Order: sequence, then C-alpha cells, then structure tokens
Amino acid sequence: MTEELYLADDAVTTFEATVERALDDRVVLDRTHFYPTGGGQPHDTGTLRVADATDRRWRVVDVQKKDTVYHTLEPAGDATTAADPDSATEAVAPPEPGTTVVGEVDPARRRAHSRYHTAQHLLSTLLLAEFDARTTGNQLYDDHAHLDAAYERFDDGDLERIEDRLNELVADERPVRSYAMDREEAEATLDTDRTRIDLLPASIAELRIVEIGGVERVDTDEDLSDTGADPYDRTACAGTHVRNTAEIGEVVVTGRETKGSDEERVRFALAEHVDGGN
Repeated sequence: MTEELYLADDAVTTFEATVERALDDRVVLDRTHFYPTGGGQPHDTGTLRVADATDRRWRVVDVQKKDTVYHTLEPAGDATTAADPDSATEAVAPPEPGTTVVGEVDPARRRAHSRYHTAQHLLSTLLLAEFDARTTGNQLYDDHAHLDAAYERFDDGDLERIEDRLNELVADERPVRSYAMDREEAEATLDTDRTRIDLLPASIAELRIVEIGGVERVDTDEDLSDTGADPYDRTACAGTHVRNTAEIGEVVVTGRETKGSDEERVRFALAEHVDGGN
C-alpha cells in the first residue's frame, strides 16, 4: 500500500520513492506526494525520473486511488515541466520495480487546487451557518470551481452577500491546519452536516481533519489575532490546502444555477481567473 505523504504535508512537491509495481503505463510507488483524484479535487500532474539517470523521465498525467495509488506515465524529453506536450520523445519503458525515482509535482497546479479547496471549505461553512444550506457536492479545477447546496433558490442579493462574506473570511488570515482524529471521536465531535461520516467506509478508523481557525477582533483598528477561539470550520478531508486563508486571494462568485427543486449550484473563481484577471 502506497504511503500517502500529501496527507501529512501537502506543501511538499519533490520527493524520492521506490517503484513497487509497473503495469503497462502505470506504476505504484511505495510513497507519494502526488494527489489522486478525489473529493472533488483533480489529480496532480508532474514528472517522475530515475534518481541516477537524467535521461529517463516521464510525465505523470493521471493519478488514481483504487486499492492503492496508481500513477499513469507518458514519455517525456528534457523539458522541465510535465505540462509541455512537445517534450514527448520516443517511448521509454516505465521504471522497473525496485528503481529509486524522484517525483516532482507541478507546483502551480497543486497551488491552484489548494487555494480553491480551502475556499470551498469556507464557502461550505458559510452557506451552512448563514443559509442553513448543506453542501451536497463540489468540483474544483485550477481556474474555477462550483459547489452544490441543499437550498431552494439563491437570488442576486444572496450571491452578493456570499461573495462579500467569503472575502471577509479570506482577509481574516485564518490559519489552516490538518491532523488525524479517531473516527469515534470525530463522530462525537464533528458537525454531521459538514462531515457525512456515515457515508465513509466502515474500514476507515482514523480521519484526516482539516481545520480553519477562529479569530476575534481585538481592538478598534480591526486587527485580527488568533485568540484560541473555536474553529470556523473543522471537517474530514483528504485534499490539499493552503496554510492561511489569506493565501486564497480575492474570490468572485460568478453565478448560480438551479440543479433541482431544492438544490442550487454556486460557481466561483479566484479574481485572477475571471476575465483574464489583472
């Protein structure tokens, strides 16, 4: 079973690992920082190269978790990024089991997903707290995202209020951290409307918790300080996140659509991804 290193530290983008299995165009590593598709977050991309052979490298174009984590590879030339399709050369056989490899996660793609994922957590809690609208689904990309919520209908005033409040939460510079929690403790302490623990497989005995800190205004100048206040959000999540909400940047609510009689979709994007940004 692959050790999922991103669960402990999702800021690392370069690591060494050993190939355990090679299956046509896929490999299984003993450890990885590549995030597999899941929880509404797309997979990482990047490169994999043999540690002592600079001419043996591959693009990591897909990462999926099934019984373990599978990395789908394509041949790569000397290009330094995994996103350059012109870097492909003639086929190179995947690394053999036992080979030591260096994995390099595309940092820009990872960073974008982390910013959007943390923004989604803020939005989910905001909608639940202020509209009693529970999140029913979400999908993130590297330049936009959407969230589905159990709500009859958001109007233009609601969307403006959501955007304003969301950016207040971003500007609060709330710390973000993750840690492990026993499932029984999680079931007893977490908000079940935010974390549907009952939907998780019974085999999962320990959950990874992502927590967004609470802050209090401490003086008339509106300075903010982490004062040990209750967390703003605390939910089970295996995705990647930023370390502070300020890293998200300005968020724009770009629209809404009805997905059913009692479900709404809210679309949002970072300001830099709207109309070309600034």
